[in-house]
This record gives sequence, C-alpha cells and structure tokens, in this order.
Amino acid sequence: MNKPVYQTLILGGGFTGLFTALHLAHEHYPRSVILIDQNERFCFKPLLYEYFDGEMNTIQVVPRFSELLKGSGVIFVQDTLQSIDLHQREVKLASGNSYNYSNLVLALGSVTGYHHVAGARENAFPFWTQADAIALDRHLRDCLQKAVQTDDMEQRRQLLTVVVVGGGASGVEMAATLADFLPHWYGALGGNAAEIRIILLNHGQEILDGDINDPLRPIAQKELQKRSIPVEILTGAEATAVHPHAIEYKSNDEIKTLATHTTIWTAGTSNHPLIQELPIPQEHRDHHGRPLVTSTMQLLDFPEVFAGGDCAAVQDNSLPPTAQVAYQQGANIARNLKALALGEEPKPAKVNIRGTLLKLGLNDAAANLFNVFEVAGEPAHLIRQGTYLTLLPTPIHDFKATTEWLDEEVFHHHLDSHDVGKKVVQAVELVGAGVVGVLVARKLLQMLGDEEKK
Repeated sequence: MNKPVYQTLILGGGFTGLFTALHLAHEHYPRSVILIDQNERFCFKPLLYEYFDGEMNTIQVVPRFSELLKGSGVIFVQDTLQSIDLHQREVKLASGNSYNYSNLVLALGSVTGYHHVAGARENAFPFWTQADAIALDRHLRDCLQKAVQTDDMEQRRQLLTVVVVGGGASGVEMAATLADFLPHWYGALGGNAAEIRIILLNHGQEILDGDINDPLRPIAQKELQKRSIPVEILTGAEATAVHPHAIEYKSNDEIKTLATHTTIWTAGTSNHPLIQELPIPQEHRDHHGRPLVTSTMQLLDFPEVFAGGDCAAVQDNSLPPTAQVAYQQGANIARNLKALALGEEPKPAKVNIRGTLLKLGLNDAAANLFNVFEVAGEPAHLIRQGTYLTLLPTPIHDFKATTEWLDEEVFHHHLDSHDVGKKVVQAVELVGAGVVGVLVARKLLQMLGDEEKK
C-alpha cells in the first residue's frame, strides 16, 4: 500500500494561487506547499497597463515568485503543466517530473478567447502577460518609427491606426491608455500626433455591457473622448477576420474592412485547456464550462480539490472574474485547507465586492465604491493606484510606516464621513502624492463598509 502524501499543490500563480500560498504561510499551515507556474514572475494584471505605458516598473507589477515567497516556506516550481489526474491525485509536468498531493488548488485562471475568428490568434496581439506587454510595446514603437519615416500617406495611415477589439473593461482601459501615450511617443519622434487613430470595436451596442463596470459607462464614454486622441467607438461591429494589415468586421449585415498594422484582442476569455479536460460532468459545470465548486470552494466530485478565480464558478453564487474576488477566494481557500488539516470543518467563503476601478488613460480613472459613491479623474486615479498598492503581495515596510503616519495626521484630523467627496479632493490636493491614494481607498472602503453594517 502506498504511503499517504501530505502535501498541497497549488496550480497557477495568479491572484488566487499566490494569495492561497501566502495565506497558508501566514497561517502556519502544517503541511508542505508547492506552487507551480510556468512563468518566473507573478503578473499583477490590473496594473499591466501601467507597466506597459511606463507608469510603473517591473518590480512593482511583475515581481519574481522567488522574491514574493522568500522565507514563506512555500516551494516554487517553474514548469509547464502537462496533465492533472484527479482520480490518482497526480500532476505531471512538461519536465517529466510529477507530484502527488493530499490537497490540490486549481488556480489556472483563463486564457485569451479568440472565438474561432479567422486569423485572430495569429495576427492579433493579446494583452494578458508581461510577454504580451513587451511584444506589443516593441511592435507599436516599430510602427511609429516606420510611420515617421515614410512619405506614403496610405502606409502611414495604416501604421498609425490601432484597433482594439472588445468593449469590455480591458478594451476600454487599453484604448484609453493608447490614446494618451501613443501621441506622446509619436510627437517625440517628430510626427504629427493628430494622424493617430485609436478605434474601439465592440460587438454589442454599448461598451461595458454586462460588465461589473457597467455603472461607470457614462463616465467611460465621456473620458474616452477627452483623451489626447479621442477614441473612435464602433458598436454593433462583430470582428470576422484578422489579417496582418487589416481587420474585417460585420456591421448591419455588411462586411467592412479597416486597414491597420495593429489589432489588439481583448474580446473575452476561454477556459484553460487542462480545466476543460478534467473528468467533471457537464451538470457540474456552469454554462461557460467552468467547474462548479461548493460554498467552501471545493469541487463537487472531488472535495480534496479546491478551485477559485477565473477557472471555477461558485454554485448558486455568481461572482465577477476580478482580482478582488480572486484574492479573497485565495484567503478563504487557505483557511479551509488549514481547517481540514486540523480535522475541522471548512466554512463557506465570504467575498465582499467593494466596488470597481477603471483606468481611463494616464493619471485618469473612474471608481465606483459599493455602488453608492462614484469618483472620476485624477482623484479616482489616486484611489485606484492606492487600492492596488495595498493589494500588492508583500508589504513595503517604509511605505507602510509612512501611510500609517499620514493616516493619523491627515484623515483623523481632516476627513470624516461628512461630505466625503469634497474632502477626498481636498486631501488629494493637500498632500499631492500617490500615498494619499492608498489612504483614500482604505478610508473610503472602511467608512462605506461601516455604513453597510448600519
């Protein structure tokens, strides 16, 4: 008889996987923990736009797993998953290594979904990883350089036209970001920034339709027109084919073509192939094909397996595929893994949707907190930056000390629950630093949370 293996494997180092690992370390989990990811670095995806446009650096947005897990006791294995055998409790890797487990955490997220559009996978740029950001950066700089050197008007027009496919949050954030910094890049080369076109191609009739950011649509539509180059929004336009120098789309039953050297694909996601292959019956999956989990984040057919984030759906509880949901699920999974290890019963996961944050260009954003308070412009940008800084996987001690001091000096004396909006702006103007964003975000969430409890 084989000797039982008492170790927990975490597959995927996104928000759910990494935060599960970090919380297990914090909770002094009594079993060994192995985190497996094909990448060397964690990608803080909400801030990938800031990494892309140079607002934030590599260490902030894509730190190494080895650095994040240093001293935690968690073993990091950089390798590509080959197969997951839920019946034999075995995971095989591309290197030839394999691991058995007592508990498994599925945190593989999702992958870019091309929805069978001809040429999309081959010719469109995804925006999902650090490698995607680097590839797109190089391509765009090359296009701008060629554009400023050519006298061929038609070729320059194609080189300076960028089409973003998908009017969800990712597409809106990408279009707004490009519309602000591409003119700056091109102008620095001596080009005419007014020649640049940023086109947002959306299948539906409205951007952000059905998205958690839906309440922010009016702000988003307004802000997209206020960028350095106004974003052109084409609605009711279904992408049908992507070519190296053009994209075809269907509008009003007519096929139309846009000449462009750059198509960026943000039109949805698909299940990770290994999640799709799991021996889970269709009745235990949602309509997207994601495995259903119980309120305790366990698979229905394999209770020793936990799953969270984009690659799973909680039974009878619809949650948006956002970072705030994923990292909270990671904390809940960690608590339940420890409970099982100690012979206790796992508890239902608690996820608090605190609002939404939408990047709308350089130093611009929109924030919707608890669906009761909306902020736009630079104050929202500071709130967004501050909120995400508080979620970074490891604390920066000097920064934390500074924020605690400012919390006492600024907020305890200058900010209370009365006339919050006006005083947020006053506080931002008073201190004028990104640190305020952290404090504003934390204090607003605290105050609004207190209001919810009343």
